Amino acid sequence: MNEPVIFQSQIKNVNFGKDVKVVTPVNLYDCTIGNNTFIGPFVEIQKGVKIGDNCKIQSHSFVCELVSIGNNTVVAHGVMFINDLFAQGGPANGKKELWKKTLIGNNVSIGSNATILPVEICDNVVIGAGSVVTRSITEPGVYAGNPAKKLRSI
Repeated sequence: MNEPVIFQSQIKNVNFGKDVKVVTPVNLYDCTIGNNTFIGPFVEIQKGVKIGDNCKIQSHSFVCELVSIGNNTVVAHGVMFINDLFAQGGPANGKKELWKKTLIGNNVSIGSNATILPVEICDNVVIGAGSVVTRSITEPGVYAGNPAKKLRSI
């Protein structure tokens, strides 16, 4: 009988600001977490990610490489960020030059189970739960659906 290779969740090479709270287990590595930010359990934040000040990253969320999140932003439970658009018909398979970046502004609230493709989201935006953001958002407002569309201004 073969035995699997077991990896433990870890916090490694993280640049933490002041008064950060982290609920384990988490997998955080080679990233930056701003002041007064909360990271819930079962979160993965990958290499090079920058999370701003006064943010909340709730449980079961995945923040992949090439994501930057501004200040005062909430990422609710189960939010998934995507950096690989399968540009060649399948996974990039280690070809990081095919990955795309995501920039999230300040005062953004992303609802539970939303999926955020590589886009830019301006300041003062609410993304509804379960939404799929496929295009950049350049105007403040409330967006929801698949694909996410503007419902109203705020």
